[in-house]
Amino acid sequence: MGGWSRHLWGIIAGVLTIDWRAKKENVPFLLIIDILAPYTLLAQAIGRWGNFINQEAHGGEVSRQFLENLMLPEFIIEQMNIGGTYYHPTFLYESVWSLIGVVIILFIRNREKFLLRGETTAAYLIWYGVGRFFIEGMRTDSLYIGPLRVSQILSAVLAVFGIALIVYQRNYRYPKPEYYTDGMQYEWEFERKKEAYKLANEKNKV
Repeated sequence: MGGWSRHLWGIIAGVLTIDWRAKKENVPFLLIIDILAPYTLLAQAIGRWGNFINQEAHGGEVSRQFLENLMLPEFIIEQMNIGGTYYHPTFLYESVWSLIGVVIILFIRNREKFLLRGETTAAYLIWYGVGRFFIEGMRTDSLYIGPLRVSQILSAVLAVFGIALIVYQRNYRYPKPEYYTDGMQYEWEFERKKEAYKLANEKNKV
């Protein structure tokens, strides 16, 4: 599965590490991944420029005039000239899409009592999945299973999972998770009450 395989193993290892650390530090897992989600998207936006440098993961053939009409700087246009043929700068499309996503996700995440825990991550999955699905359709190096592009299948799965997570959180999960902007207030309040209960029991014993 090429790059996707490496990404998936990296994601799995990262999630397991975060889960282990969250349990060790007694910090909610969903809160941690919500903090990391937009910056993961930012890292992906930056990483796409590696494709630009290596002249890889590009789209189909286009004319120089097409690239000029996009008002791209000359250094990008020339880098998309591979063997005398110009190609879609799909790295740029995905990088810009991801940067826009970072801004939007950070904006809605920081709105007071707007997103529940886990929904920032869901927004990341939806945004990245939708963008990658369509941009992947333009690339010329996709891995196929029959007539289907593997990366498009996985992107669709990510987006659907993100949507399902939000629907589940909002309509079926009980009790509902805390809002992201509440931070760890619930946990701190719980610990305070637990400590007060413990002290009260000790006084009663005396």
